[in-house]
Amino acid sequence: MANILAQKQLRSIILTHVIRAQRAINNEMAHQLYVLQVLTFNLLEDRMMTKMDPQDQAQRDIIFELRRIAFDAESEPNNSSGSMEKRKSMYTRDYKKLGFINHVNPAMDFTQTPPGMLALDNMLYFAKHHQDAYIRIVLENSSREDKHECPFGRSSIELTKMLCEILKVGELPSETCNDFHPMFFTHDRSFEEFFCICIQLLNKTWKEMRATSEDFNKVMQVVKEQVMRALTTKPSSLDQFKSKLQNLSYTEILKIRQSERMNQEDFQSRPILELKEKIQPEILELIKQQRLNRLVEGTCFRKLNCRRRQDKFWYCRLSPNHKVLHYGDLEESPQGEVPHDSLQDKLPVADIKAVVTGKDCPHMKEKGALKQNKEVLELAFSILYDSNCQLNFIAPDKHEYCIWTDGLNALLGKDMMSDLTRNDLDTLLSMEIKLRLLDLENIQIPDAPPPIPKEPSNYDFVYDCN
Repeated sequence: MANILAQKQLRSIILTHVIRAQRAINNEMAHQLYVLQVLTFNLLEDRMMTKMDPQDQAQRDIIFELRRIAFDAESEPNNSSGSMEKRKSMYTRDYKKLGFINHVNPAMDFTQTPPGMLALDNMLYFAKHHQDAYIRIVLENSSREDKHECPFGRSSIELTKMLCEILKVGELPSETCNDFHPMFFTHDRSFEEFFCICIQLLNKTWKEMRATSEDFNKVMQVVKEQVMRALTTKPSSLDQFKSKLQNLSYTEILKIRQSERMNQEDFQSRPILELKEKIQPEILELIKQQRLNRLVEGTCFRKLNCRRRQDKFWYCRLSPNHKVLHYGDLEESPQGEVPHDSLQDKLPVADIKAVVTGKDCPHMKEKGALKQNKEVLELAFSILYDSNCQLNFIAPDKHEYCIWTDGLNALLGKDMMSDLTRNDLDTLLSMEIKLRLLDLENIQIPDAPPPIPKEPSNYDFVYDCN
């Protein structure tokens, strides 16, 4: 009793003067809190490693109490030989509803260590201190179809084992670690409350996944991920931890997994890289068609004279059959597309020799253009055709510069090398990969293809259709 009182006083001091204090916690203090947390949870090791004795009446009474709270069995049959069979049948039915694996003698479910008797302690705490939630979970699942019920007993046992693994119950504290969780210092029965929150999360996730008994391990994996992700945010209280879990639904976990898979090693595995290589030409062709369509629409360019006065406009566009560039001067900036019939000059695509950019452009090498600022230099490109003939451009912005240089290079059968193309390729390739991997949700993609089986010893076999 004195030890329990001392623990409460210590927890109160830590909560008031350390965790809720305004000043930051230094590394040394964080390490001491971590050590205290580990040693506190290690007090659970004895119960965790204690098997239930099926012959111990006191321990069996705990299971009876779980049944009584769930089904409010106040009236018991008389101890006659006839009523004994009825009682046995009724207990077996109720233990099945409670989700125990062994319906006849559920005490056998607690003989595995870990979690041993600690699981039964958690179940009783939940039933007594969160009675409404306990009854709701048990009755809700007992009224479902058998294939969709979430077994409370089995879930509680496996969940307790999982929480002990997460909190490393029974392990010695590290000499360098300072990874403590403030929320475990805010309640006298923090582990039990932790369990109560997580068992309700498990039931919720089970429903969201529309799970059956065959999906039990899969549900436990998702719940473990939800708990681990919520713990990494270092919630300051159990209520905050519960709130974090509300935002980590099964749907959200799937989104996070998908996002991480695209950015981690799984996305760089050999099958994915081969898939990328296969669909990349399709994506590049799509980008190429978009660039050429933009050239067909055309763009209005400003003329830049030697005095750098931008007071004239000209328009250039590609013919719909991609064989001719139409261009001509304009009096003012057009409001929309300029019909190619109204543009006086033409340049056959077949006559184009090269496309140059930046300092290589003839109009950037002219005497009056040597002092052009860097911004104009980055927007300059030229089409070279015939001998000493060129069509000089200053793009209105970087986007149009990329569109036109990509489009012209595509017309000449060259690679599109702009930053815009690289970004578009990455975006579209990533989207296409995600769409094609939707059917492989939660399936581990191997690094290498499975081996090809050996050839049969002979091919002297046929299938008789008759």
